[in-house]
Amino acid sequence: MSEPREPAPAKLIAGLLFCSFEVQNQVLRRLSHRLGPLDLLTEPEPFTYTRYYEGEMGKEIHRQTASFLDLVPVEDLVAIKLFTNDLEKEFSREGRRRVNIDPGLLSEERIILATGKNFTHRIYLKKGIYADLTLIYQKGNYRDLPWTYADYKNPLLLHFFNATRQKLIFQRSGHIPQHLTYAGETP
Repeated sequence: MSEPREPAPAKLIAGLLFCSFEVQNQVLRRLSHRLGPLDLLTEPEPFTYTRYYEGEMGKEIHRQTASFLDLVPVEDLVAIKLFTNDLEKEFSREGRRRVNIDPGLLSEERIILATGKNFTHRIYLKKGIYADLTLIYQKGNYRDLPWTYADYKNPLLLHFFNATRQKLIFQRSGHIPQHLTYAGETP
């Protein structure tokens, strides 16, 4: 028989799509004010993976991913997603979003994103929020799944996630991992 136990706290991440660097700056400030300081941040890059958001946000969309310093209890993901939904609405103009925020949890085993949309691989949490299993950690790297969004397969983003994972291990243990793994390397 398995004994129920609480999962270890996870690294909070947030993927941002935005059409204005002014909005991006304001949103990052609001996120860090509410969720704690940022500790890692990717460079903004043009979002060219799909045209899905162009009708709402325009054609000059950028993508950026942040991680936060403070580890969070896994059960906080629902409240965090509801907060980011409210931020998206706050920064909307004339019913159109100017930022899309996808919060998630990075653990040693997986990356889960929070979403309000149901699908076969998503598990309902509560308050209309589902957990989307986006990446799994195997053989020294985060690996995509058949439903993983194209931007989450980007080698540079996978490298970012692996570096963030190493930081998570350090934060949990207080020790530098014995062997640092890098994208594509097997331990």
